[in-house]
Amino acid sequence: MENRGSQQLSAPQVEIPEALNNEVIGKISWKFPITYGLATLLALFFALNASGNARLRLNDRASSVDIPDIMVPAVVTLWVFLILITVATIWSVVSTLSHGKYGKTGRILDVISTIVVAVLTVFGFLVFAGAGSAGAITLTSTLGITVAISTPLIFGALSGVVCEHVGVVNIAIEGQLLVGAFVGVMAASFFKTPYVGLLAAPLAGALVGSLLALFSVKYGVDQIIVGVVLNVLCLGLTTFFYGTLMSDNAEVLNTNQYSLPTIRIPLLAEIPIVGPMLFDQTILVYIMYIAVAMLTVFLYRSRWGLRMRACGEHPRAADTVGINVNRTRIRNTIFGSAIAGLGGAFFTIGQGLAFTDNMSAGNGYIALAAMILGKWHPVGALGAAGMFGFAKAVALLMPNLHGGIPSQLVNMIPYIITVIAVAGFVGKSRPPAAENIPYIK
Repeated sequence: MENRGSQQLSAPQVEIPEALNNEVIGKISWKFPITYGLATLLALFFALNASGNARLRLNDRASSVDIPDIMVPAVVTLWVFLILITVATIWSVVSTLSHGKYGKTGRILDVISTIVVAVLTVFGFLVFAGAGSAGAITLTSTLGITVAISTPLIFGALSGVVCEHVGVVNIAIEGQLLVGAFVGVMAASFFKTPYVGLLAAPLAGALVGSLLALFSVKYGVDQIIVGVVLNVLCLGLTTFFYGTLMSDNAEVLNTNQYSLPTIRIPLLAEIPIVGPMLFDQTILVYIMYIAVAMLTVFLYRSRWGLRMRACGEHPRAADTVGINVNRTRIRNTIFGSAIAGLGGAFFTIGQGLAFTDNMSAGNGYIALAAMILGKWHPVGALGAAGMFGFAKAVALLMPNLHGGIPSQLVNMIPYIITVIAVAGFVGKSRPPAAENIPYIK
């Protein structure tokens, strides 16, 4: 009887079908191999159609180190790029079929292959465009323009990171950037110092954020609807005051004479290529560096960050341990909006420009895309915004290298890259679970 009972309890050996076994292990994603394959075809097109040499300029006029231009044989360089991209593509196929068999080494090679494909595709495009051209690929200047374009995007993306971690979707970043640019230059012009504008811009963004917090947190209105309405409101108000108050008093309220001076950090600014890009900037850019570093630390290594993330992930559990969820959401929504307002000041006093109608020009929505692509992490948002800024800088460089490329196509490059990146490479990123869900006790 005991043997019979033990036989009844023993589980029979069942052979798992191969298809079911693959499904248990995980569905194969061909996203990266297909993308790398397209990059290989693009590199092949470059290699087959290039001719002549490309001039690479690493020197910057403000640098004390004189680096002569480098003449690059376009055909040979592009064929080398093609071989390396092909190797990375083959590895991507092998890695995808291996189901993670290579462990940590495989993951490192995956990262390396991604960097190789991305960097060589971009530089291959630049070499192809500059082949046989009288113009030069001004790498240092392009990187400097990248920082200038990326700075307001990074501030906007950081604003989204703060707000969404606490459970509030901040669609109003576009309006906060616009209001920050408007109020920043107006305050700087009126008080005749850019530093007053630097203080006024985040206050303007915080005011817009307080409206977002009031309607979405206190009254439970859909956060996306409130954000869109606030964007329209900010656009309407700035357009009205720009056409009346500012235009009638342009010399007093909208002058480009009071812009932030550049602060050159000794020694660091002399580093070839990256020195002028990173260490010969205005104080607003240095504040951006500090903001990324501090948010990265405080979001994941402090009590404040833990409370924030608790309110965005599980507000009911946060409430049970004594956290005032709605108050935490209101405060951090206003704080995040102030960050976006500070970024808006870069459009005017950060670049020495007067305010123009609709000056933010959709950068708030690009900042949201950068936040999502960066998976709600400050460093990830920095990288995604930098990618868009670099694409825009390359688009500005193209007319000097290849006049035959239609300007409309060139202007589309940054947005096409952003759409492809967000649609194809975000992966299984998960937003905070309680975002856009009002908390009612």
